[in-house]
Amino acid sequence: MNYPLIDPVALNLGPLQIYWYGLMYLFGFVAAWGLARMRASSHGWQHNEIDDLLFYGALGVIIGGRLGYALFYDLAANLDNPINVLKIWQGGMSFHGGLIGVLIAFWWFARKTGKEFFQVSDFIAPMVPLGLFAGRIGNFINGELWGRVSDVPWAMIFPGGGPLPRHPSQLYQAMLEGLLLFILLWWFSSKPRPRMAVSGLFLTGYGVFRFLVEFVRVPDPQYGYLAFDWFTMGQLLCLPMIIAGSVMLWLAYQAKPAK
Repeated sequence: MNYPLIDPVALNLGPLQIYWYGLMYLFGFVAAWGLARMRASSHGWQHNEIDDLLFYGALGVIIGGRLGYALFYDLAANLDNPINVLKIWQGGMSFHGGLIGVLIAFWWFARKTGKEFFQVSDFIAPMVPLGLFAGRIGNFINGELWGRVSDVPWAMIFPGGGPLPRHPSQLYQAMLEGLLLFILLWWFSSKPRPRMAVSGLFLTGYGVFRFLVEFVRVPDPQYGYLAFDWFTMGQLLCLPMIIAGSVMLWLAYQAKPAK
């Protein structure tokens, strides 16, 4: 199956080029904003609080994602030329770095508004997977982050991926980390849950889904497989998420009262 060649440039406005990848990030932020405002009143939030939180969250995603990529996946090259970290138009974003950036943004927002940290994270966590879905679709449009060679009927021949068909692992991630995790969290958070439980489920769910997809995704070339000819940097970074999320769920239901 041939990869459907898609121009990564969505709009050409003279010297200005607007890329699908950037539009996917915009879609993710707008979708999260819309859903959060829809849920605001039932969770005791004001609309202006949603606007402020999404602004801080967007900064956390972009700054944290870029710095995380520089630290986790391209440290040597960025140490040689630190200015490359600022070149966000050249790509390279890390989910795990973006997550750290968002958590810092949540902490700052909670401190500023007098809310509890997990009150903030539990409220916004169900909206995050739509952004993940959009980002992975952006990866697919760019023809990047493809999977291992495979003979499954839907395997694709990607530009730059050699002549053999490969798993479209970007689409697997879009479905699992994006749509499925969104449905799970939206359902779970639709009823009162103990404080910290929704955040714990997000960390556990994302960590498990990403860990599984890494088995069919080609690892980053600068690292390859870290161990056993299958263990990747992505899986290493997911292990703390799975452990932390599981502990948070356990603690949430030990402490009880629903939020």
